[in-house]
Amino acid sequence: METKLPTQYNPKETEDKWYRLWEEKGFFHSVPDPSKQPYTIVIPPPNVTGALHMGHALNNIIQDILIRWRRMQGYNALWMPGTDHAGIATQNVVERELATKHVKREHMGRERFIEEVWKWKNQYGSTIITQLKKLGSSCDWVRERFTMDEGLSVAVKETFVRLFERGLIYKGKYIINWCPRCCTALADDEVEHEEHEGHLWHIKYPFKDAPHLFVVVATTRPETMLGDVAVAVNPKDERYQDMIGEILTLPIVGRELPIIADDFVDPSFGTGAVKVTPAHDPNDFEIGKRHNLTPISVMLDNGTMNAQAGDYEGMDRFECREALVEELKLKKYIELVTPHKYSIGHCYRCHTVIEPYISNQWFVKMRPLADAAIQATHKKSITFFPERWEKVYLSWLENVRDWCISRQIWWGHRIPAWYCQECGAINVARDVPKKCSKCNSKTLKQDEDVLDTWFSSALWPFSTMGWPKETPELKYYYPTSTLVTDRGIIYFWVARMVMMGLEMMQEVPFSNVYIHGTILDEQGRKMSKSLGNGIDPLLMIDQYGADAVRFSIIVLTTEGQDIKLSESKFEMGRNFTNKLWNAARFIMMNLEEEHPKEIKLGTTDYQFEDRWILSRLNATIESCTAYLEQFKFNEAAMRVYDFTWHSFCDWYLEIVKMRLYEPVSPRDKKVAQTVLADAFNQILHLLHPFVPFITEELWQNLKNVVSENKITMQDGMRCESLICDPWPKTNKIYENHAAEKTMVILQDVIRAIRNIRSKMNIKEKQKLNAIISISEDGEYDLKNHSCLLKRMANVEHLEIGKSLAKPANSACEVIGQIQAFVPLAGIIDPIAEKERQSKNLKQLEDHLKVVQSKLQNDNFVARAPAHVVAMEQNREKELLEQIEKIKFILNDLG
Repeated sequence: METKLPTQYNPKETEDKWYRLWEEKGFFHSVPDPSKQPYTIVIPPPNVTGALHMGHALNNIIQDILIRWRRMQGYNALWMPGTDHAGIATQNVVERELATKHVKREHMGRERFIEEVWKWKNQYGSTIITQLKKLGSSCDWVRERFTMDEGLSVAVKETFVRLFERGLIYKGKYIINWCPRCCTALADDEVEHEEHEGHLWHIKYPFKDAPHLFVVVATTRPETMLGDVAVAVNPKDERYQDMIGEILTLPIVGRELPIIADDFVDPSFGTGAVKVTPAHDPNDFEIGKRHNLTPISVMLDNGTMNAQAGDYEGMDRFECREALVEELKLKKYIELVTPHKYSIGHCYRCHTVIEPYISNQWFVKMRPLADAAIQATHKKSITFFPERWEKVYLSWLENVRDWCISRQIWWGHRIPAWYCQECGAINVARDVPKKCSKCNSKTLKQDEDVLDTWFSSALWPFSTMGWPKETPELKYYYPTSTLVTDRGIIYFWVARMVMMGLEMMQEVPFSNVYIHGTILDEQGRKMSKSLGNGIDPLLMIDQYGADAVRFSIIVLTTEGQDIKLSESKFEMGRNFTNKLWNAARFIMMNLEEEHPKEIKLGTTDYQFEDRWILSRLNATIESCTAYLEQFKFNEAAMRVYDFTWHSFCDWYLEIVKMRLYEPVSPRDKKVAQTVLADAFNQILHLLHPFVPFITEELWQNLKNVVSENKITMQDGMRCESLICDPWPKTNKIYENHAAEKTMVILQDVIRAIRNIRSKMNIKEKQKLNAIISISEDGEYDLKNHSCLLKRMANVEHLEIGKSLAKPANSACEVIGQIQAFVPLAGIIDPIAEKERQSKNLKQLEDHLKVVQSKLQNDNFVARAPAHVVAMEQNREKELLEQIEKIKFILNDLG
């Protein structure tokens, strides 16, 4: 019979068709329904500037697996989508675009520039959403949110005002991380530290009253010495105890500097005497506060030197460093310069070296919020998968510093604070105040700064549900169920969502957090534009299909470990989807009949192989479901993969062919057809969360074929689409451990005979005779399955018995308490075969000598790259195994 399925699977013809239908039918949409249990995920909102990369792909594949699985389980599943306004990143993109037209934002003014950003967002901001759809993401797109849409803006203002009123937001002049390129403050978490090879300059600071005497101070940033206000030593450092309170003179500048004592100073660093520059170092800032020192800033916000830098005014900070060092050398102030490796902070967006900078900024007081989050974790209100990430999360919370939330950019949520131009009072309000709350003046000016992007993102789980309004969605879907994210934003986002959820909603925002690994290239390096080692998921989807990409990535995802990825890895997913397609073609071809009749079947109608496959399927359903519950995605996927490829396709389909082609009765053929259809239906259900497109296509075809051919399914295909058809459940009726145990032995015996055929170079079509000898204490019922053994091993005459003797001139394989003998007389020419195998043995032994001579060479082992040595060691192992096998064959040949 012909099947309606094409010979080859074409993902491009299938994927867009089914995604469009799922959307049109509203299968992704969820509304509050008290009769159903909700299952909710909020998407980590990608930046509007973003394009889909492999990290996004992994993150969203995992979320989609969870949502599709829970939807099939009967939960009212909501996957809330949206995008982030990404303040600094988006502003930078638009500024670069304007620069191509020779326009600067400062010339445009704030309002016109923001209009330009909104235009850009409306034109390009949905790119990543379109790309997520190509991946198969089943988000409720009707509910899509944006962190700067009207509702979320209200939530941001409400949160700011409440925190301010509770004393958890304050404004103060502190030293912060400053990006001279973006001209904005950065939170500690937005600074990326890298090791750099630099220098440690040892500079002489003369005593005021004895210029010929001096204290040597070591620094890695000589340009900041222009802002020095003191020199600090440790009070316990005996070298300097007599000098505390003395006055030094700052080289070049001539400023008087007191020598002060502070426990923070490390006597082992440099000379044990350190310059104190409160305006340009966070540790010095704290020392300055302890000793009432007035900071002197020597830089402008763009990283150039200001008037306090004297002759160096107008220079870039690094240009100043070089020029100042030259002057110090010229005037004999430098005693020593040594190489020094140290960590330097960079802006996470533009990679500019950050500058510690004193600035008037807004902060969130984190300690009370962090303590509540820690308590919730100890109470197990939140569970991390894998568990090890809980320690990382708690460690950050325990050592948290106040969060600088103001940013000196234009794109973002403007801080809802107004300054009275008459009395200077700060008015924080939800709406624009009409007058000053302190003096009633109507002359008010709003704060120019915007909030850190992560401030609005921290509200995402409840702001997207309509908070601060008491909406039905907020009541029903919050707290959400699971958060899926990368380890890189545990601090940026996860911790802050928990803190804000507890503070605003009095509940944690989610109960489970799954932290996945990072996708690396095959050499273990991070994928980046600079290295040119990125893999575009859209190109891979175009080449292999979305299902192949999804399945390949998830199979490589092991319990939060990083993933080494190369393009060739996607072939595995493509091979599997092709295998599934070909199996479907075979099944549907053999379900079709010219005059189908409906026959009611019972479990007593099942043959041995039917009972075996249904028992294996039952176990697969149980383990796949359990693995998904534990967030072990690759184990779940591999369990279904192994069952589908090996148990079902390699074994059951081959065994059942005879019953389809040459049935003993119409009833038995119907039994085989029913089991085929039932098992394949369940396979498609189990695979749907992983490979949604091909499973929907095959399920719809199977559904039609089953209906047309009057096949009564054990689990009816009740729904319009597989996406909402019930997830398979285990059934005790199908448990058959005896059948599974027997089948394992049968498979081992069949493989043993096939191994003999392969080793002896016997053609597959050549019929063999075989003798199966079971030891006296072996309890195996193989005689009842002799027909299956003969058919699957292509054996003409089969003898099964206890402790049977090995015939002369026969090959042997041992399987535990069983021996399989295959007489070779008349099958092969033993002399010619012995000659062939001896020749192979000689070649392998010669090759082994070469490999072993390398490995015995100490120079090779010491100097060759580790992977080359490992490759040779593996080759040695393989050669030894091959040699052992040939010797065994030669022994059989006599």
